Amino acid sequence: MKILLSFLLAVLAFNLNAQKPAARIVSLAPSLTKSIYYMGAAEQLVGRTSYCFIADADDKEVVASAVSVNIEKVLTLKPDLVLATGITNPETIALLQRAGIRTKVFQTPRNFEEICLHFQELGRLTGREAAADSIVAHTRQEVEQIKASYEGQAAKTFFFQIGANPLFTVLDHTFMNDYISFSGGINVAGGLKAGTLSREWVLMKNPEVIVIVNMGLVGEEEKAIWESYPQLRAVKNELVFFVESDMASTPNPPDFLKTLQSMQKILQAR
Repeated sequence: MKILLSFLLAVLAFNLNAQKPAARIVSLAPSLTKSIYYMGAAEQLVGRTSYCFIADADDKEVVASAVSVNIEKVLTLKPDLVLATGITNPETIALLQRAGIRTKVFQTPRNFEEICLHFQELGRLTGREAAADSIVAHTRQEVEQIKASYEGQAAKTFFFQIGANPLFTVLDHTFMNDYISFSGGINVAGGLKAGTLSREWVLMKNPEVIVIVNMGLVGEEEKAIWESYPQLRAVKNELVFFVESDMASTPNPPDFLKTLQSMQKILQAR
């Protein structure tokens, strides 16, 4: 009976600890780090990746690059929560869990709704539930207004480029495809199973809009290449434009909204 009681008390203590908001957080993804800042939990962040630029000014400890994690460094920070994504090495996650560190893995959201749900879950984990819920409510309202602004307009065909050499595009069932559908558009790559395409394929589809996720000089080169085809409808429409990578590729409600707004500003000015 004593052994059983001790076991039950241990389980209860573990569950209570797991439900407590995390006071010391390590983030292994720039998108999660940005979410932490947006919901006002920056002081709880003790470790981050070298690509979490939003934390540069706050002297947060760098514990990881884009692909590798310094486990020893993470352990010395004594986090009570490590945040990771589906691209984090599973061996790294297993090591952290074996060390007794609570580790939450957020898979890449497939749509805007999942972005909101992930953000709210992170709010609960950090004790910032009210802030997260408020941000999500505001974002949903703004997104609905943007969607409504395209009602009654003829749907435009979009090519949304997220990579060069090889040419890569947005597919169905991804949160970035929602940028197209919420802007009253149709993805020319809809129905494809792989995102790697040839330039000839895009020219054949002749989209009315080409959106390029900014890749610095490479992005500028891509824009110039597309604009060298005057027969393209997107070129005729003057609708070959950029969205910022740090914004469009980061799945959180504020950045999703800012991307949609930047697209709306260009699309509805034509």
